[in-house]
Amino acid sequence: MSYLKFDKTLLINLEKSLPKEILRTNRSGAYHCSTILGCNTRKYHGLLVVPLENLDKNNHVLLSSLDETVIQHGAEFNLGLHKYANDYYSPRGHKYLREYICDTIPTSIYRVGGVVLSKEILFKFHENRVLIRYTLKEAHSPTTLRFKPFLAFRSVRMLSVENPVASRYYDKVDNGISTCMYSGYPNLYMQFSKKAEFVYQPDWYRGIEYSKEQERGNAFKEDLYVPGYFEVPIKKGESIVFSAGISEVDSSELLNVFAEELEKKVPRSNFYNTMKNAAQQFYNKKGDKFYLLAGYPWFKCRARDLFIALPGTTLAIDEPSYFEKIMDTAEGVVRSYLNGENVEDEIQEMYAPDAMLWMAWTLQQYAQYTSTKQMIQKYGDIQEEVTRYILDGKHWNLHLEENGLLTVNGHDQAATWMNAVVDGRPVTQRSGYVVEINALWYNTLLFTAEILAKKDPVKAQELQVLAEKTQKSFVETFWNGRYLYDFVEGDFSDIAIRPNQIFAVSLPYSPLDKAQQKSVLDKVTKELYTPKGLRSLTPQNSGYHGRYDSNERERNYAYHNGPVWPWLFGPYLEAYLKIYKNSGLSFVERSMIGMEEEVSHHCVGTISELFDGNPPFQGRGAVSFAMSVAEILRVMQIVKKYNL
Repeated sequence: MSYLKFDKTLLINLEKSLPKEILRTNRSGAYHCSTILGCNTRKYHGLLVVPLENLDKNNHVLLSSLDETVIQHGAEFNLGLHKYANDYYSPRGHKYLREYICDTIPTSIYRVGGVVLSKEILFKFHENRVLIRYTLKEAHSPTTLRFKPFLAFRSVRMLSVENPVASRYYDKVDNGISTCMYSGYPNLYMQFSKKAEFVYQPDWYRGIEYSKEQERGNAFKEDLYVPGYFEVPIKKGESIVFSAGISEVDSSELLNVFAEELEKKVPRSNFYNTMKNAAQQFYNKKGDKFYLLAGYPWFKCRARDLFIALPGTTLAIDEPSYFEKIMDTAEGVVRSYLNGENVEDEIQEMYAPDAMLWMAWTLQQYAQYTSTKQMIQKYGDIQEEVTRYILDGKHWNLHLEENGLLTVNGHDQAATWMNAVVDGRPVTQRSGYVVEINALWYNTLLFTAEILAKKDPVKAQELQVLAEKTQKSFVETFWNGRYLYDFVEGDFSDIAIRPNQIFAVSLPYSPLDKAQQKSVLDKVTKELYTPKGLRSLTPQNSGYHGRYDSNERERNYAYHNGPVWPWLFGPYLEAYLKIYKNSGLSFVERSMIGMEEEVSHHCVGTISELFDGNPPFQGRGAVSFAMSVAEILRVMQIVKKYNL
């Protein structure tokens, strides 16, 4: 029985099926993303979307979609689906869909009279090439398939409009054509595994609409260029492969290439394998360097996200080699940053005050997976350098006070992961002493002392003494008798109940005693816990936003003021087991059920960036978010250890 499968009843119901999206990546930044019906609902959707460093460092939609038509006895049955004005859908090919299965690769099964056609989509690893295999499973008479490509050649941040500049020129290549609409773009090669007749019939399809963009208050209408169509005869039992990429291939090898790539895929037969598959899609190989993308379809590699998501997306799925490849790349960027070099193009937001504090936590996870000795050998030096950099007051927005705590300025620029901005100013202005930054700092001090214990005991002792001062000041500054203030600046103590205090419980080194830890956990559970993660603000607060919708300005106001963040389940459930140990396992396992349900709702097979704070907790934001996937996997790993 399939783990991720949808039948005709759901597929023909546009209200239920269109919100379900699908994502495939090549582990080098390129992706395919659409709905399970193949009807694009976002400007970020496309059959082949590739990063083009030479243009603007954005992703670009080259091939928006490919409409298939089954032809028998001169009768045409178009399997495509596009939305136009006034909720008009054409050509309504979803009515022929009988099954959509996503256990290994996205597979659509169509039935048109006596014809049964399967369509399977995959990406070739580390190559900007999407492959689609069509197999005619049943047919009682001669059958021809027609393919109509919809071209965009534009940034994911823009929309295409009909224009006289777009080139209509094309070249014939091996079983297909190559074309390029605009100067500066690479050629798009569209080829088949067998001889295909191309009929040149250029036209613009005008006014295609993207409902998700309309919901978000963005421009949502687009014109797409169709250069013509391909026709290929196909026999019962035969498979043909379509390839779209930015280089030409040997078409005679396409069937074999597809089969070889399919063998590399992880079957999504259960929740763990599904999350493992989702985690690997964030890997991003660029030349000989490895990165971790923060999410799809619009995020790049960001320092904070990388350090938080790295253990879950690698160690939790037994991929220590990928941890080391990505961490080795990150180490080089961190060292360049410490030397005052501009590294924004490689890993974004390395300047964030908490970014390198999260690195210590990441290395602690590596030490737990391998050994403290191995961690020190590989990464001890860079951790020592980062700690010294902060101690010496070199960080532009981390200032060590006499009491051992760090202060930040969060008024002019966001200083933490709560980084939404409106009119150039942070929405959530967390400034002064910030609770998770100082919990991370205390953890960093003791972790670095642990690294230096044998190498330089004197320095290690100095850090331990400073940590004792930091711990005492932390409690005096943040503890209010029931829970922790979110931040303290001057005489102001922010009493807003937010999830950031949970890190003071979950981190390997906690500045709180056991009674304080339990009190914080209980408060967070009562005010912020949901089946999808932790709310970013208690509903009791007057600034609470229960929904993350409307236009960009309103979404930014809401972003960290109510919506649920699944990645916070990691520290929360880890803290829960820290307090309740084995007796808390049943609660943690029940919490995971709520997340497992999500893999068939928003973006099939992965976890979104955030959810509405109010029931029914609709998935929002990026359709696949590295920190969300990573922390769910890490919780699963922690539970597994408890059950051994």
